[in-house]
Amino acid sequence: MTVKEVTAAFVIIGNEILSGRTKDANLNYLATFLNERGIQLREVRVIPDITATIVETVNELRAKFDYLFTSGGIGPTHDDITSASIAAAFGTEVYRHPDAEKVLFDQYVPEDRTPARMKMADVPRGATLIDNPVSKAPGFRIENVFTLAGVPKIFQAMLDELAADLVGGEPVKSVTVTTNLGEGVVAEGLEVIQNDYPDMDIGSYPFFRSGVFGTSLVMRSTSEDDLESAAEKVRGLIRSLGQEPLEGELSKDD
Repeated sequence: MTVKEVTAAFVIIGNEILSGRTKDANLNYLATFLNERGIQLREVRVIPDITATIVETVNELRAKFDYLFTSGGIGPTHDDITSASIAAAFGTEVYRHPDAEKVLFDQYVPEDRTPARMKMADVPRGATLIDNPVSKAPGFRIENVFTLAGVPKIFQAMLDELAADLVGGEPVKSVTVTTNLGEGVVAEGLEVIQNDYPDMDIGSYPFFRSGVFGTSLVMRSTSEDDLESAAEKVRGLIRSLGQEPLEGELSKDD
């Protein structure tokens, strides 16, 4: 039986990412999280806090992939425009969600319930909330778009909260074979192997450790049989070039 391929995209929203002031720490976590659930992250974009750009990007990617995740821009400041922009992408408006409002009322004492803070209860009409067990201000989901906070600890907690709502396919597995041969030496033979497995992702990743160059050859597929078959061909390629293959990634101390 063929398992449906389930795909996703990730949009990182924020001028602070593009300027280099803030380093994104969410991409790796999301990719791992999704892969464990059989969802393949296929595209990632980093875009500015500009409404037209957010609207265009969200509408393009939500139509192209099964899931779209966004991070950033749902806080209390003037440049947190993600909620309103996603509402515009869906042709709707933001409104004060009563459950989100109650969460913030319970979180803050009266003197701290500023208009800016209460703005975090505004979500697109038709959206459902994503719980935030860390700082309470929720994210939201509208159709296949999941809007999460940019702060890594909060982003990760929100992902964990919505895990049960995600339906994936077959998880992608990987096998890594490492060699001290250079990438250029194995390239021609590796291309032949790739052609034998058109549905498999085979990548070569050069490294330099302890004065030695080498290459990690990584095969990724949903089929364990194909993985092992391709890996054996890669091992044979390395042996044919006069080296003994090593299994897995080399540690930094190797």
